Amino acid sequence: RKQAWRFFAFLPHEGCVVTAASASIIISHARSCVRRLRPAGGLLAPLLAVVAGSATTRAFSLHPPARLGSFRLGSTADQSFSRREVVGVGLALGPSFLSPSSTFAAQSKKFESVLRMSGGSGGAVPVSVTAAFDAGNIECVNADDCTSALGIQVKIKDDPFTELEKKNHKQWFYFRAAGNFRGIKSQFSIVNAGGVSYPEAWPESTVVYSYDRKEWKRCRETTWTESSGHLTWSLTPEADVVWFAYFAPYSLEQHNDLVAMCASSPIAKVEELGKTLDGRAIDMVVAGSGPLKCWVIHRQHPGETQAEWFAEGLLQRLLAPASERDGLVSALLKQMTFYIVPNMCPDGSFRGHLRTNAIGTNLNREWGDTGDYKAPTLERSPEVYYTLQRMDREGCDAFVDVHGDETLPYNFISGMEGVKNWGPRLQGLQGLFTSSYARANSDMQVAKSYDPDAPNEANLAICSNQIAARFDCLAVTLEQPYKDCLTNPEPECGWSPARCKKLGASLLDAMAHTAPFLRSKDAFWDTLPKADAYVRPTEGTATG
Repeated sequence: RKQAWRFFAFLPHEGCVVTAASASIIISHARSCVRRLRPAGGLLAPLLAVVAGSATTRAFSLHPPARLGSFRLGSTADQSFSRREVVGVGLALGPSFLSPSSTFAAQSKKFESVLRMSGGSGGAVPVSVTAAFDAGNIECVNADDCTSALGIQVKIKDDPFTELEKKNHKQWFYFRAAGNFRGIKSQFSIVNAGGVSYPEAWPESTVVYSYDRKEWKRCRETTWTESSGHLTWSLTPEADVVWFAYFAPYSLEQHNDLVAMCASSPIAKVEELGKTLDGRAIDMVVAGSGPLKCWVIHRQHPGETQAEWFAEGLLQRLLAPASERDGLVSALLKQMTFYIVPNMCPDGSFRGHLRTNAIGTNLNREWGDTGDYKAPTLERSPEVYYTLQRMDREGCDAFVDVHGDETLPYNFISGMEGVKNWGPRLQGLQGLFTSSYARANSDMQVAKSYDPDAPNEANLAICSNQIAARFDCLAVTLEQPYKDCLTNPEPECGWSPARCKKLGASLLDAMAHTAPFLRSKDAFWDTLPKADAYVRPTEGTATG
């Protein structure tokens, strides 16, 4: 609101026009704003005024503050103002309002890029908002008055209702804004950001934007206001079409391109585990010929697009042509057979969901029964049903479930501490894997994570817990941030697709270091060097 007042402080001059809705915002807070203002430059005391007239003809009239008390846009109480008539509200500095002085004109010039809403045509620039495309999610709140002058107000749509958790998740957003607003500073607000699944995640978050949907940048002017529940950002677009998202999207078309790349590799084969509820393929890539079975699955939660960027980096290194393949990978392909699922939830991905599949099932709560709630089932969670069925057939010696975490500004491993078979062996394996990962890629760290489960208190409906207990193997959840990564801060780009891919490639270094011990019969944990020792993590926070 304070920002809005600064925006309109020099509004009432000839070239400035706004909409009725923006006028209403200013009016509702006018008195508190004007009390903080003082006369300046010899001009008369500030005068709050309503500007009415025609945006087309620029025939304006000044209505004094006395009218403000009963002023209600669109109401029958005051027919002299209609929604179409009111074109401005702002601060009039005495007589300068009607006949701008050079001083006033100079001051107004400072705000020209913001106030020139239509290149001098006299009307506010209309902005079209849509999310009607692969992975899109948004709804425009002020569709009838969506202008760069007022600000574009949107809200995130719910995922379908989740039967087990009794809630509608939401937080993922991805939309396109288009209009003749190139070079005009524009403000966007998600007005229901306070009602998302993880509102505590918004501090330090920055929206990403792109003009070509290939290069994604961070909007540094992103602010979270807890009192209003609004996530707001400002941008001066360099083009007339811009895309915004919570994180760089990974579309179903990109997924299909990734699968095609894998299918064309001479050392891999692509298999279909089954079909989703929407009839989409659940793709799995198989590579290697070794006796140890390593499973890596991604994107159980579809809005966690970091996970599939990670998968791309992992698969590009694993399946590199022989002339480009590094020795570590060549040796690992002889030690292990990899089963990689790049996208566990293609339906939710396409539909623009945060955490659920087509009918609202949170797949990472479907790996075992919860009381009378039976899982997985073909009717509710075929993605998990088919994957677990195949795992039982093939076996599993190492397992990684790749996710993104809304709140914590780190990459981290969430481990197996709460399973009943947790002991020196699994603790040693987790220490080996996590510490070697951090050495291979400094974007990984070992100190921060979720607070580990208490002994024997693991929820076996959660994927990595179920696999650790079911196969008595190394099984972990790997989380990546949406915001910047505090171990190596890069405010301009934050955590990015390129860094996701490098972290995915580095998984192979950690796996190579851990592989000799996965099914070792020796008490290897007694002789591990200090650098490989297990570190019990502490709970991280939204700001570190």
